Amino acid sequence: MDGVRGALLAGGLGERMGPLTARTCKPLVPYAASCRLVDFSLANAVRSGLPEVVLLSLHRESDLVHHVMTHWDYHPGTRLHFGPHDELLRGDDAPGPGRTLPARPTERGTADALLANAEHLFAPGASDLLVQHADHVYVFDYRPMVAAHRASGAHCTIGVQRIERRYVKLFGMVEVDADLRVRALVEKPSDPTSDLIFTAFCLIRIDALREVLGDLTAGDDPWQHDISRDVLPRMIAQDRPVRAFPVPGYWADIGTVDRYHAEQLKLLRQPHPIPPDALPRTLRSAAPRFDPDRGSLLGTELPGSTVVEQSVLHPGCRIERGARVLRSVVLPGATVARDVTVRDSIVLAGEHLTTDRHGLALSLLGPEHGSAPPT
Repeated sequence: MDGVRGALLAGGLGERMGPLTARTCKPLVPYAASCRLVDFSLANAVRSGLPEVVLLSLHRESDLVHHVMTHWDYHPGTRLHFGPHDELLRGDDAPGPGRTLPARPTERGTADALLANAEHLFAPGASDLLVQHADHVYVFDYRPMVAAHRASGAHCTIGVQRIERRYVKLFGMVEVDADLRVRALVEKPSDPTSDLIFTAFCLIRIDALREVLGDLTAGDDPWQHDISRDVLPRMIAQDRPVRAFPVPGYWADIGTVDRYHAEQLKLLRQPHPIPPDALPRTLRSAAPRFDPDRGSLLGTELPGSTVVEQSVLHPGCRIERGARVLRSVVLPGATVARDVTVRDSIVLAGEHLTTDRHGLALSLLGPEHGSAPPT
């Protein structure tokens, strides 16, 4: 991993997550009774021995920084860098959680995040940039991907995975030749012609990336300031060597409320897509346990006379006697009151549910939502 620097994109508003992001930034949304969304990418970085990760944050930034420093700043093999705030945050007068950090430049897309942090991402010492996202759920070692990327001489290597073609329109569609050279990348195509999708993490040679970003910013043609919609398609159009790296196992992009609900329930399948003991552990509690009789992941103790089936109960939630929790996710600090039934739904952090709830009501869904693809 020598010469690889991470760029962790963690600045999205999370508008499609509805009330899940009303009081917190999207990377800090709790997940799987064990951690927060951002922890999966950070755990992968540490697992792989990534020397440095630059956090590209924007919204509710001090809370995110506090979480990351508390749980991930002690790993000796991976240094965290906080971009323009790094010196401030590591000083004696560092602002605590909830305090406002100096404003960063406005960003219209993920490519803007790279440009705004160019002096830190493109600083001496790195030849390749590993682009990660803070809302993806997967367990992965990047080292074989780095080895393949360098052995091929690629300017860019992207993670890819096959899914049912009917769901490809929710992602970036990838077309490759027999040698896994990428011939096209189309974001959310209306009529998919391939069942291969971009897992949205990739390795890019820094010299090639700087050239392409320079072309885009200097050109007269309008662009969307996005890595998937602009940077990578431009590299492909310029006939630069862009390679695909098949990603085995489970991977999920948590972009909507219904996907957040559905993907957590998929973790309950046996064999588990991600075993409970492989989940990152950052929520303050004992490790969640899988109860095979209930088919549920439990981060809290249950009183007698409760029914819990195929559900994820986060630490700090409370299920009162007589309550029924079926195929649902109950977040930290939530209470399901006595004799209340919640089915196929979410109980929000701190919520006291006193009436039955069936399904993902419109009050839970964000402005956009779609079906969750199997992964």
